[in-house]
Amino acid sequence: MSDQPSRPTPDPAPEDTGNPVAARTRPTPRVMMAAGLATVIVLIGAGVGITALTGDDEPAATPSSSATATATAPSAPAATTSPAPTTEPVPEPTDAQPEAPTDFYEQAGPPDGSPLEAVEPMTVSVSAEPTGTELPSNLIGLSLEATDLADPRMSGDNEEIVSSLTGLGRPMLRFGGNAVDRRFFWTSTNEPIPGNLSGDDAHPVRAAGPADLERVNTLLEAADATISLTVDLGNYDPARAADMTRYASEIFGDRLVGITVGNEPNGYPTNGLRPSNWGIPDYLAELSAYAEAMYAVAPEVRIVGPGTYAEAWWDPFAQADLPQEKILSFHHYPLSQCDGANDPLGEPIMENLMASPIHDRAQNYRSAALAPAKEAGLETWIPETGISACPGSNETTKTHASALWTVDYALSAAEIGVARLSFHSSLLTCVGGPPMSSICSGGPYLQPDATFNERANYYGLSMVAELPPGAFLQNTVDGGGLAYSYAIEHEDGSISVVLVNQNDPEVSAQTDVTVQLPAGARTSAMTQLGGPSYGAEDATVIDGQPAPPVPAADRPAVPGFVPGAESVQVPVTAGTVSVLTFTF
Repeated sequence: MSDQPSRPTPDPAPEDTGNPVAARTRPTPRVMMAAGLATVIVLIGAGVGITALTGDDEPAATPSSSATATATAPSAPAATTSPAPTTEPVPEPTDAQPEAPTDFYEQAGPPDGSPLEAVEPMTVSVSAEPTGTELPSNLIGLSLEATDLADPRMSGDNEEIVSSLTGLGRPMLRFGGNAVDRRFFWTSTNEPIPGNLSGDDAHPVRAAGPADLERVNTLLEAADATISLTVDLGNYDPARAADMTRYASEIFGDRLVGITVGNEPNGYPTNGLRPSNWGIPDYLAELSAYAEAMYAVAPEVRIVGPGTYAEAWWDPFAQADLPQEKILSFHHYPLSQCDGANDPLGEPIMENLMASPIHDRAQNYRSAALAPAKEAGLETWIPETGISACPGSNETTKTHASALWTVDYALSAAEIGVARLSFHSSLLTCVGGPPMSSICSGGPYLQPDATFNERANYYGLSMVAELPPGAFLQNTVDGGGLAYSYAIEHEDGSISVVLVNQNDPEVSAQTDVTVQLPAGARTSAMTQLGGPSYGAEDATVIDGQPAPPVPAADRPAVPGFVPGAESVQVPVTAGTVSVLTFTF
């Protein structure tokens, strides 16, 4: 439902529009993370209740072991009081005798009055054996429209967008989408925009040139981000693509990680960009011409492709003989059967989002793409993804459930070998802008300002981006209901165990979780993403605050952790993502 009923919105396009949503004001996440969490810890430790901030800046009930249904935030980590000093000196901890923790994490319990349903206990057994796949340091990224290159807010001088990107680690910004072949024009000589391109008020035709790339590069430098571009194939022009590639290579340098030729070319025969009989052989011929022209001016720039959602195109691209290095890419929106008529499990409804088939189907689909890539020795990326490509709002968008899904989707993709993921987003306003976007700008509809807000799925991305790189470890799970686990061994030998508890937070009791470790742990730390219900909007928090997680060294210990123990038992609240980190 629109928050501005008097202002009709245009019929949205699948990739970057939606129904109006309420704008929200939030403190800058990085300020909240440093100052807000410290205040929470001090006050809770002193026995003082705190009001958690919601996405609407409305006070929520004080988090406790029995928060109400409207108390949206799990509590921040709580500090317990250390024993008073004695007259005898306290020995320093040694390798043989680590000091027992005094500060333990306090999570919010289930809402009061809920018809709590018991969840089968969950046992996670973490092996020392690696799976053979890695969690990279730059897994998480954002996908934007190519026309966003011309947006002056995409600058290192805009602290708001820098702050949002910094909360995603070292993200890759991918510029492409439907805009690149329909309403985007590259020119390095200030040519007029061709008359065959068309847009609307929400999606205007835009030209971009070298000055725009220079400005975007200041943003990449400020946020320590990388960039992947898409060149226009819909309007066949290899020379223009080569010109854009040359400037991009010179301006971005090593931050340019790849360029895609065209967006979803498998759709060209049905969207009017090519004749109905145009197919894979025609694409490969045009791709070859583009690749040769681009290689002549920037041989080090990799070609990323085919960037399609149709499986038949993946192997031909993997086998294509191009002069430069290739990366196999595909797009994926699992719940895109908009009315569910042909595939009820693919309809974008909450019942499908929070169910095991979406996880299993995603693994099968992504594994099918990885097969030709592995055979050809190529990396595999998903440079455009999200829950659904269906237009407008649906019951899954902007919700806490989308954050839970995002964490599981990202980690399960990385665990099977996907190297990069960019979640499709928009620079349009929160009011009237695309509800699937993880970020959105302030201001009235179609009048964006320089501020940016983060939605629930952003915080899911932030939880994953915060994890240090490392090797996935084999782990087995028994019980737990709708829950998943991932284990990563980091370069310093520490291990993070990620528990994605997707059980319904309104009706499910806490899950008793036992984590079996491969050795006795010296220390532990915990952080947790939570929310009050699947459908809650602007209510997802991390450690009680709408902010990215704090570093592992600053987190309280896992409840009940005993130094030297090879297992830990902890009750985990439903509808949460918990990261348990152990040192050895």
